[in-house]
Amino acid sequence: MAYLQSKNEAVSHEMIQHALDGEMNRVTIYRILKSFEEDGIVHKVMSDDGVLHFALCNDCDHDHSHQHNHIHFRCTQCNTVECLDEKVSLNLPDGYKVSETNLLVKGYCAQCTQ
Repeated sequence: MAYLQSKNEAVSHEMIQHALDGEMNRVTIYRILKSFEEDGIVHKVMSDDGVLHFALCNDCDHDHSHQHNHIHFRCTQCNTVECLDEKVSLNLPDGYKVSETNLLVKGYCAQCTQ
């Protein structure tokens, strides 16, 4: 949990495993991440390269109902994946109801454009 809290970006399972340097095996890390997701602590972000990332839920309600209606951004230079605060608004046809959005935008992050 401390590792996730120390990051300003979404992190992959591999990044977590590397940071823990053998303290936990791959399966244990996966189970913890799955539990965190079920408890509303993290949400998953699938990047366009097929890598699954996990980000802390900063905008969930007190009852852990997810409010992930925001943009995910992947920098094509440094490969970081971040949650941006901008909300997504969709105008769907009558009869459709959004339960979840997953919007990934690619480009260059603020650090890489400097």
